[in-house]
Amino acid sequence: MLNATIYNFETELSDVDRGVYETFSVRLARHPSETPEFMVTRFLAYCLEFTEGITLTEGISAGDEPAVLVRDLTGRITAWIEVGMPEAQKLHRGSKLAGRAAVYTHRNIAKVLEELNGTKIHQAAHIPIYEFGRAFIEQVASAIQRREQVTMSINERQLHLDLSGRGYSTEVVEHRLA
Repeated sequence: MLNATIYNFETELSDVDRGVYETFSVRLARHPSETPEFMVTRFLAYCLEFTEGITLTEGISAGDEPAVLVRDLTGRITAWIEVGMPEAQKLHRGSKLAGRAAVYTHRNIAKVLEELNGTKIHQAAHIPIYEFGRAFIEQVASAIQRREQVTMSINERQLHLDLSGRGYSTEVVEHRLA
């Protein structure tokens, strides 16, 4: 049986759009069946949703949980964050349970929207689906090391990422279900 590969990211976040300025460490376990692109998107989703009570789940092997969860001080789930191409019923359940859901995808956005549109998803019109540029995700996924100094800034949905001195940029495009 293959073990997960552990990644450690010392992260400095400047999210001007949300007024979040934090420095934190992220220890992320990449399951052997998880693509580098999925892992990078999961990390980006964590950073772009960063708030008190946020946690990374086991990712691709998380079962009924999303890639990222936010809980309040009582343990109640307040945000359900999916990555990639989530199943409609899982997104429906998460939206009902948390009251707030979001999707971050590295996949073809047309296929993601086609897959989810017209399905039963609680408050579907209120769930943002964020798309990163495909080339951006591929470049970051091919360059990322197991230990990184990460500086991330986002301003007016423009994401700038620095991995140990190597810079990458993309626009984070928001979509909504019909």
